[in-house]
Amino acid sequence: MAAALASSRCCRCCCSRLSPPPLPARGRRSLARCALSGEKRNSFSWKECAISVALSVGLITGAPTLGWSAHASPLQPVLPDVSVLISGPPIKDPGALLRYALPIDNKAIREVQKPLEDITDSLKVAGVRALDSVERNVRQASRTLNNGRNLILAGLAESKRANGEELLNKLAVGLEELQRIVEDRNRDAVAPKQKELLQYVGTVEEDMVDGFPFEIPEEYSNMPLLKGRATVDMKVKIKDNPNLEDCVFRIVLDGYNAPVTAGNFIDLVERKFYDGMEIQRADGFVVQTGDPEGPTEGFTDPSTGKIRTIPLEIMVDGDKAPVYGETLEELGRYKAQTKLPFNAFGTMAMAREEFDDNSASSQVFWLLKESELTPSNANILDGRYAVFGYVTENEDYLADLKVGDIIESIQVVSGLDNLVNPSYKIVG
Repeated sequence: MAAALASSRCCRCCCSRLSPPPLPARGRRSLARCALSGEKRNSFSWKECAISVALSVGLITGAPTLGWSAHASPLQPVLPDVSVLISGPPIKDPGALLRYALPIDNKAIREVQKPLEDITDSLKVAGVRALDSVERNVRQASRTLNNGRNLILAGLAESKRANGEELLNKLAVGLEELQRIVEDRNRDAVAPKQKELLQYVGTVEEDMVDGFPFEIPEEYSNMPLLKGRATVDMKVKIKDNPNLEDCVFRIVLDGYNAPVTAGNFIDLVERKFYDGMEIQRADGFVVQTGDPEGPTEGFTDPSTGKIRTIPLEIMVDGDKAPVYGETLEELGRYKAQTKLPFNAFGTMAMAREEFDDNSASSQVFWLLKESELTPSNANILDGRYAVFGYVTENEDYLADLKVGDIIESIQVVSGLDNLVNPSYKIVG
């Protein structure tokens, strides 16, 4: 069994001995809402590539010990069939992962979405040659939008039909504008326009979700639950870093696929549990926090005097509801694809004790890795830890955080109305 992600308390005593090599810096940098005094990122080098390969081997073999318990355990084979390893390039963009994770079944809008998402891969080709591929993507998206428009509108609730019409009109106009950008061979303008168009698509898809898609198991139904999505801003004060003073990370929490896990986190955010807390682990593999002062390693509910724990919660692609209390490996579902994979830089998940699947409480981590080298469901994380969100803005700056940096605040920006059974309202 693979070692589990640690409480920060254990990490502090064993990271120097067992932490993996640092990941290569990512080239893309968002400047929004982060104060910088200099630029320090370099392009990906062969040396960094070799380090990343070494890290990927560590992920698949379970070399780093990451559990609350500081000792490792023998590993069983992660995958009995290596076909999953070569299933294609992973989706790394957090926005794309969130769009594909929505519980909808409208083929027409997905056929518009896919060629727009594929522009990201098209732009990986050097020079203006990429624009030929982008042009094919744009034409395919335009054609499928025209052919499937009525089917897309039929998938919307009646109350949202007018807004859907407006969004599809904007999408059609935007596709024409993108076509002109390609014809003008203006490569730099493609990605911003692609992002704009995908935002229209994502909003239409969100408007297709009709209520909450499944029943929460009775034993968890009275816990704080996020029945939908929510967005939070996490403001971190950076210490002793000449390149970065402070930063606001925007995080989208997905309650459609992890309602118990996301609900627990939102409830703690509203209690101001994380405000003023230090970053407790930052080793190039993960950034982690959530271990309160004192002997306990989780959130003590003042109404009970006990640590509140939540079950392991994993949504599998194709399933109608998450599985609870067991890893996919323990269930023998080696080829199952998780709905929220550890693909994106800044994937957010819960830490837990190594030998207790249902021991997560308040400690959370953000993963720092290059997903091409550790593809979905072929690493030691997917199916073993509950992912419940992604950092969607300024995620690259997670790599700049250090132990001792302070979370000044985490605030809910939207989606608080999707939280049911909020315990923070009962006990402050």
